[in-house]
Amino acid sequence: MDDQQLLRYSRHILLDEIGIEGQEKILSSHALVIGAGGLGSPVSLYLAAAGVGTITLVDNDTVDLTNLQRQILHTTDRVGQKKVESGKQTLAQVNPDVHVIALAERVEGERLAELVRKADVVLDCSDNFATRHAVNHACVANKVPLVSGAVIRFDGQVGVYDPRRADMPCYSCLFPADQQFEDVACSRMGVFAPVVGMIGTVQATEALKLLAGIGEPLAGRLLLLDALKMEWTCIRIGRSAQCPVCMGA
Repeated sequence: MDDQQLLRYSRHILLDEIGIEGQEKILSSHALVIGAGGLGSPVSLYLAAAGVGTITLVDNDTVDLTNLQRQILHTTDRVGQKKVESGKQTLAQVNPDVHVIALAERVEGERLAELVRKADVVLDCSDNFATRHAVNHACVANKVPLVSGAVIRFDGQVGVYDPRRADMPCYSCLFPADQQFEDVACSRMGVFAPVVGMIGTVQATEALKLLAGIGEPLAGRLLLLDALKMEWTCIRIGRSAQCPVCMGA
């Protein structure tokens, strides 16, 4: 680290759990963020501010006026712009040292697997089960830790799925792909703006812990938020012996 970096990240370096060694791990790391919307906004902002060396931001959508109530990565003058380009512009203003790769595409199959293989951690900030299962499958196959978040109305959840640990469940263990889970769009049900910030910052926290190699990750647990009551609930989740994703890994 040079003098400017030592100053910029000094509050991390002061933490015994991180120090210079931990911050250098963060600086040399690569995070893949799927989705540049409500969750992807706080996730990418905090990863960039913390100094994650490379952030690949993936989203094929454009900024819409209805996004601006909660998607703090974007601004009014960028309505109609690709979300990843808007996000790249914002992140460069937050931390110009971070290398942001903006991919305005819907990734799947081998393309998704290729991106996952290049990452040290994957953050799923998407809004549908098909994408979540595809990302989970790629993470399990390539043994890359996954931090998954979801929000609707006043409720949110965060889980960490680490396929490097043989005893840990994957996303499919909890939400099997062959079961019918309805995708509930915020355009129909609504979403309370600060909740995406709360869940997204937890995702960023877990990702940075994984990258720096500190603390106890949320793996094997699911963290649930009821913002109307302001209650957090943490439940234990186990690996499913019948999970086809884990069995095929």
